[in-house]
Amino acid sequence: MADFPGSLEFLKRVLLPSSAFFLTYLLFLPQPGQVNSEEVKVVGPEETMLALVGEEVEFPCHLSPYRDAEHMEILWFRGAASDVVHLYPEGPGLGAQQTTQFHNRTRLVTDGIADGSVSLHLRGVLPADEGAYGCRFLSSDFSGEAVWELEVAGPGSDPRISLEGFKEGGIHLKCSSSGWYPKPKVQWSGPQGQCLPPESEAIIQDAQGLFSLETSVVVRKGAHRSVSCSIYNPLLVQKKELVLQIADMFLPGTSPWKRAFLGTLVALLLLLVLLAMLALRYFRKQRQSQAKAKKQADKERGKLTAQLEKLRTELDWRRAEGQAEWRMARQYAVDITLDPATAHPSLEVSEDGKSVSSSRVDTAGGTPSPAAAAAGAGDPGRFTEQTCVLSRERFPAGRHYWEVHVGARGRWFLGACLEGVARRGPARLSPAGGYWVMGLWNGCEYFVLDPHRVALAPRLPPRRVGVFLDHEAGRLSFFNASDGSHLFTFHHTFPGPLRAYVRPRAHDGSRHPDPLTLVSSGPAGAARGPQEEDGDAWVQPCEPPDPSPGLW
Repeated sequence: MADFPGSLEFLKRVLLPSSAFFLTYLLFLPQPGQVNSEEVKVVGPEETMLALVGEEVEFPCHLSPYRDAEHMEILWFRGAASDVVHLYPEGPGLGAQQTTQFHNRTRLVTDGIADGSVSLHLRGVLPADEGAYGCRFLSSDFSGEAVWELEVAGPGSDPRISLEGFKEGGIHLKCSSSGWYPKPKVQWSGPQGQCLPPESEAIIQDAQGLFSLETSVVVRKGAHRSVSCSIYNPLLVQKKELVLQIADMFLPGTSPWKRAFLGTLVALLLLLVLLAMLALRYFRKQRQSQAKAKKQADKERGKLTAQLEKLRTELDWRRAEGQAEWRMARQYAVDITLDPATAHPSLEVSEDGKSVSSSRVDTAGGTPSPAAAAAGAGDPGRFTEQTCVLSRERFPAGRHYWEVHVGARGRWFLGACLEGVARRGPARLSPAGGYWVMGLWNGCEYFVLDPHRVALAPRLPPRRVGVFLDHEAGRLSFFNASDGSHLFTFHHTFPGPLRAYVRPRAHDGSRHPDPLTLVSSGPAGAARGPQEEDGDAWVQPCEPPDPSPGLW
């Protein structure tokens, strides 16, 4: 900002002869904060700039005389201010204001902005960038701009001359090149610089605005021994030229052996070109086939990964849902005891009524006798006499939850049954017979009968099994109390009161003859079962299946 003597101190030192002159002086004083825009100018590049295709061009702009421009708005534009090339200060909204053509192509250098000097770099120059440009400085007290013209040139590639064969008694030559801008001029010349009329000429502009060309000429015997193809860029005043020397022996003549030699040479060249094209085509097909196979394999792998992830997610969701249901069921925990009066003579019930074990060895896993087979021992859902024990408590209604410690026994059944169900004579261990039970056979075959056999696959072998009865809802659910997961749920309308059902099976000869024990449980946790260790739930012996798995 320029300094002017407009302060009171200055006025006190100036003696004016009259008050009229004093008022006139005040009216013509510049107000604080104003700058005469004619004293500060925006200086840009020269009126015309030249940039090469693919290179980087710099647009320098500065204030003259120098002035701090750090807090000014500086705009580079093309043609009109609405066609934004770059805007300073740069911010998150630059991409929305910047013309699409210049996205990710500009770089601003502000090292000298404190002195009013900035520079914009434009990368990867294209023919489409050609035109008028300008830079504008704007602040609350100043506005100025400079404009210039950008010309773009493409130097093009070196010309290439190829032999196309024989035509009209001479050799047919073709000259080709690409990457030119603006449209080039092409010329065939003889050894003395004389122009040769082209046989054909084609100049084509591609999507980026660059020109490629093909031109041909027929060279006859005795006329020219050297031929040149020159391409001229009028903007760069640049010429690229290729000179080809031709011996008479390669030109058509009256000698038969020359024709034969030349024909053989051309045929050999064509054969080599054909073989190269066939080989290239073969390798290209091989590459495409491999890429297609890899893409298909990646697609299949992706599908399998997605399916596995979906199954894992669903499993985690179901496990979480089962654990939530188990925690809800434990709120209805009851303390039950076994009724020795309902126990089979082969079972031993503890004095406190909390555990039961078998006093004889179970031979049901062997081959049944004819009498046992006639009585239905070969049917997995039938039995002739229940070696079980029931609870003292009756559940005519409401919700009830209890847990049974099964330990590492290889065979057991537990659940609930109707109070008045038949326990002697042929019957079926299924809802149709008044029983809703879950069982284990041979240490690793978990199942229920609903009414047919349904195999279960718990994530962890249960050491404690939770049973939840919702009498009014007609649901009897089993849970693995070792990890809280859901195992199975019966849906049935119970016609009367139910009692807890426990069937340890006779000692099967395994090394785990643990009794079945009722465990006192509650919402806060469950008591540890007899001889239960922390790692016990993670190990489950799987004994070999006996030859008659249908015999219980």
